Amino acid sequence: MGPQEAEQAEEYGQGDSLVNDRGAPWGAQAVAPRDGDALPPAPRPPVALAVPNVSEGRDQPTIRALADACDLPRVRVLDVHSDPDHHRSVISLRGEPLALQDALVSLAAECVDRIDLRRQRGSHPRTGALDVAPVVAPHGEGFGLASEIATGLAGRIGTELALPVFLYGAVATAPFRERPADFRREGLEGLTHRVEEGELVPDAGPPRVHPSAGVVLVGARPPLIALNVWLPEAGVTEARAIAARVRESGGGLPGVRALGLYLPEAGMAQVSMNIEDHRAAPPAAVIAAVRAEAERLGVEAGDAELVGLMPRDAIRRGPSPAALRIAGFRPGQVVDLETEA
Repeated sequence: MGPQEAEQAEEYGQGDSLVNDRGAPWGAQAVAPRDGDALPPAPRPPVALAVPNVSEGRDQPTIRALADACDLPRVRVLDVHSDPDHHRSVISLRGEPLALQDALVSLAAECVDRIDLRRQRGSHPRTGALDVAPVVAPHGEGFGLASEIATGLAGRIGTELALPVFLYGAVATAPFRERPADFRREGLEGLTHRVEEGELVPDAGPPRVHPSAGVVLVGARPPLIALNVWLPEAGVTEARAIAARVRESGGGLPGVRALGLYLPEAGMAQVSMNIEDHRAAPPAAVIAAVRAEAERLGVEAGDAELVGLMPRDAIRRGPSPAALRIAGFRPGQVVDLETEA
């Protein structure tokens, strides 16, 4: 990560802060423009993408209020995907760095007001009302900007909202804190115990878990594709067996995380996956692997489902979303990561 950060600092002004310094004086060698000189066009500010996940996927007024909390000047809400079984919504945002921070702080505050984890139950593991708030760094651009947004966001949520925050991904402060799963393994109750015992100390905010909102996981990471494949006639046993064989830890595809679940609202099983590097494991290859494992077990693999957005280069070559049987796919779910807000 060091060389990438150095490259990013070089590109964006020798390490000057883009996010947390709202103004700076003229440099010692700067020359002010003379009267009558034509001013060059102002450079476009950088933009970034964030994909916060909130622990509410059923109550539509609440989901709308959470999305509205992100709708600030210089920020666009690109997509909202909700799932009642997972009891989770994924909100995709793009905006200028400071505005994106403002939107995520606003979302965190709305989550505290509206979500009580003591009454929430869903299929997806969770440790917070605003469960994760990753800032996305496009492949090849380094983590400089995304890391700065994320660390500034963590400090603001901890200070302004008195919520405990843990950093993960490229901004993790220890090797055993790099993935959200590192905090979720024992559930919120287990995480609370680890914090109370001093085994885990938040990177920002108070050294205790919020009673109703839990903790917030803030990260900087490359693009991730969340993809599910339905198993209409299978049970959770088959779903878990398929997930175990397609995920990287089971000898499957690189960078693929997979769970086998049964979703009561939908009335069927599902293989729920995160693709951490679509260049190493394209969506078409991942879906094909699930279908092959389902066939090996003698069960039917149904439609796929895209959760949130995917980078355009993930499907630039290869089968179309229709050919992959991605149900409900919308063109707006494909994003050019370098496009301006």
